[in-house]
Amino acid sequence: MPTPPPASAAAQSAPPATVMQILFSVAFVHLLNDCVQAVLPAIYPLLKEDFALSFTQIGLITLTFQCTASLLQPWIGLYTDKRPIPFLLPLGMCVTLGGVALLAAAGSYGLLLLAAGMIGVGSSTFHPEASRVARLASGGRFGFAQSLFQVGGNLGSAFGPLLAAAIIIGRGQGKIAWLILLVLLAVAVLVFVSRWYAGHLRSATRKIAVHAGPGMSRGRVLWALAVLAMLVFSKYIYMSSLSSYYTFFLIEKFHVTVESAQMYLFLFLAAVAAGTFAGGPIGDRIGRKRVIWFSILGAAPFALALPYADLFWTAVLSVIIGLVMSSAFSAIVVFAQELVPDKVGMIAGLFFGLMFGISGIGAAAMGAIADSAGIEQVYRFASFLPLLGVLAVLLPRMDTVRR
Repeated sequence: MPTPPPASAAAQSAPPATVMQILFSVAFVHLLNDCVQAVLPAIYPLLKEDFALSFTQIGLITLTFQCTASLLQPWIGLYTDKRPIPFLLPLGMCVTLGGVALLAAAGSYGLLLLAAGMIGVGSSTFHPEASRVARLASGGRFGFAQSLFQVGGNLGSAFGPLLAAAIIIGRGQGKIAWLILLVLLAVAVLVFVSRWYAGHLRSATRKIAVHAGPGMSRGRVLWALAVLAMLVFSKYIYMSSLSSYYTFFLIEKFHVTVESAQMYLFLFLAAVAAGTFAGGPIGDRIGRKRVIWFSILGAAPFALALPYADLFWTAVLSVIIGLVMSSAFSAIVVFAQELVPDKVGMIAGLFFGLMFGISGIGAAAMGAIADSAGIEQVYRFASFLPLLGVLAVLLPRMDTVRR
């Protein structure tokens, strides 16, 4: 009869259990964080009227937020890969708190830009570290954990316009201050998460490598990361055209009210949340490359039809686009982390930062197009971007298919 392995060896070989409480906590804070962020574009009609802004100036507000949210993320992720700072999570959220307070009281365009920048800085500290915590608590179900984390953000983005319509639109800029309560709740939950993270770091045994990596040369890894970056480019420039200007498009083309336009935006963002949640677990099972291929290129026919549809079919097509296209991001992040498994924080920061940065640049560019050629032309131009999803064929085969 064979001798059973020592208890310590068996414990090391067993996969860690998924810590659902922590996963739901970071997903919930992602919901709160992105809900607050989503209020910003949702109140653009109010700010445009109160401050007499052009579409270009609105695009620059988005650019300011997206750039501050993107430029710091890879560096924070890289630094904390080497020197973890668990309590950076609640500290970063405190910066968001200051940005929200300033946004409620801002009396000039410059202060609006500063408030948007502070909210972006808070976001840049939250995303890479929270993504790392989600991976640590995944129990090896990386796609599921990343999707659950990401869907929290998407749900927050969907609820943001509804919250804006309920408490801000028609009631004045000062009502933005109610968002401070959401940010304080986020800080409290992140203190709990940071304590778990700190305890995890103290109890974890150091290992030289948890994952062996993809077994590819440095050149092939960099090429694959570049392809993933191009896919993020095509996805998020198109998505920024919907999230930043969709309400203006509906108001101008179909003459709906601001409140009705917010409801249509909510439908689109809710579809984005549903698609995001599906993408990670499906990628765990059938392979992430297949999910990436389908989600970006598969949205192209619907995006091409959107500028020419009536109001009903515009709503239907936008929901389909949200469902299909949003399933890619969790798969892209996990695919990239599998390419560079020893730098998961840097990779999360890089791709979340790339997402925000590209969205900001895209929003500013689309704002300039809207000012010069009209808001409908934005959607005709952007409809060709999902065709870049064909680049997914260049990704290496490296998914482990789970049966």
